[in-house]
Amino acid sequence: MAGKIETRLKELGIELPKASSPAANYVPYAVTGHQVFVAGQVPFWNGELMSIGRLGDDFSVEDGQKAARTCALNIIAQLRQACDGDLDRIKRIVKLGCFVNCTADFTQHPVVANGASDLMVEIFGDAGRHARFAVGVNVLPMGVAVEIDAVAEIA
Repeated sequence: MAGKIETRLKELGIELPKASSPAANYVPYAVTGHQVFVAGQVPFWNGELMSIGRLGDDFSVEDGQKAARTCALNIIAQLRQACDGDLDRIKRIVKLGCFVNCTADFTQHPVVANGASDLMVEIFGDAGRHARFAVGVNVLPMGVAVEIDAVAEIA
């Protein structure tokens, strides 16, 4: 029987990507007590790197939101792994940290990060509301437009 969150994903027509493997010497998530710390997720979709470029040059705000949403889907895929496949164990998305690869004059970082934040609320309801930061940087790994990390509370 599918859990509440898996049912919600189906209702929304949302497919999660396969949880990606780390690109270097780290783990994709770490569980300590009732918290899961998810390493920064970039816009991979089942092994294919998406959204390579810079906001303000190569990408619009809407493109950045799509990249942020893909990062959030990867975060949820990692959380599914951390919860042994049971997303109903997620009690709360505590925090997201959003890094936006952008030009020096780009100022819409929070709007880009909403691509991830909105998805968390859409899927988890009030438990998806979280603290957050969104900052601009001059480059991200592999030239991606967005990278997001997360902290979640689990049962």
